[in-house]
Amino acid sequence: MTILVTGGAGFIGSNFVLDWLRQCDEPVINLDALTYAGNLENLASLQGDARHVFVKGDIGDRALVDSLLAQHRPRALVHFAAESHVDRSIHGPGAFMKTNVEGTFTLLEAARAYWSTLEGDAKAGFRFHHVSTDEVYGSLKPTDPPFAETNAYEPNSPYSASKAASDHLVRAWHHTYGLPVVTTNCSNNYGPYHFPEKLIPLMIVNALAGKPLPVYGDGQQIRDWLYVTDHCSGIRAVLAGGTPGETYNIGGWNEKANIDIVKTVCALLDELKPSAEGPYARLITYVKDRPGHDRRYAIDARKIERELGWRPAETFETGIRKTVQWYLDHPDWVARVQSGAYRDWLDKQYG
Repeated sequence: MTILVTGGAGFIGSNFVLDWLRQCDEPVINLDALTYAGNLENLASLQGDARHVFVKGDIGDRALVDSLLAQHRPRALVHFAAESHVDRSIHGPGAFMKTNVEGTFTLLEAARAYWSTLEGDAKAGFRFHHVSTDEVYGSLKPTDPPFAETNAYEPNSPYSASKAASDHLVRAWHHTYGLPVVTTNCSNNYGPYHFPEKLIPLMIVNALAGKPLPVYGDGQQIRDWLYVTDHCSGIRAVLAGGTPGETYNIGGWNEKANIDIVKTVCALLDELKPSAEGPYARLITYVKDRPGHDRRYAIDARKIERELGWRPAETFETGIRKTVQWYLDHPDWVARVQSGAYRDWLDKQYG
């Protein structure tokens, strides 16, 4: 028994691989192209572990995917690999179409061909688990109920449109070809190994460096926040017990405005590593809002609780404290991911 994971060197994928191998001895074949956000250092603790086989490669390489499926005969394919940053998708949407749409199509076709060779329990038990986002549902008004699995798709950015397209492909491959798929749509993840282009790690890293903390617009954009290991446990629950063809929303029940997130990070840093220059909140800087910025996301995670018994273990207060402490404890990791390309990106995005 083994599973094939795509994008397992990225933020969520690497946390999933580490968590999976803490929970069981079932081997993981880890396929990752190691783009800027993929980092083998995230998986350093698995060096020499026979349960983890890393393969550098692109999910769009059909021959490679076919060979991995034929060689390792996995019982499931868990698909994390994606371009995932809204700001980057605005500047360069092409990469998002290639990875998120074309790459998912290639995986689906490879999985379908492999699945068709299976028989009996192996065929019935195979799963293609597609990991997606709440951003496919668009934006909520302040009084709207949270996104449920039945919400219409209304993506508003090139990123969310590309993920919506991939979700539709996964659904179609189930209904047309019978491929046993499950899809999970998660809210904003945070936690260890998060590449510091996203809100929470960017605020931590910039604050510690005494740099401005850029907040878009009025900072009142609301998101639901999910600690990454809770997301991993939700995926395991769906992989183990989810019904083929179904979608499950995974959320943290933590709606927070961006400015409140930033102020919470500043307060924790004031406590855990105070600055001689004064409170970190002095660094908050409001910048021009990004185009098409969705105002509010919220996840209704009652279906996964009702059907599979899953709920997040972390509150936002416990998760954000663990996250800030992790970045304080791993300055070398942070320094190594802040390459020249990363610094150029920050200059381009925030001026």
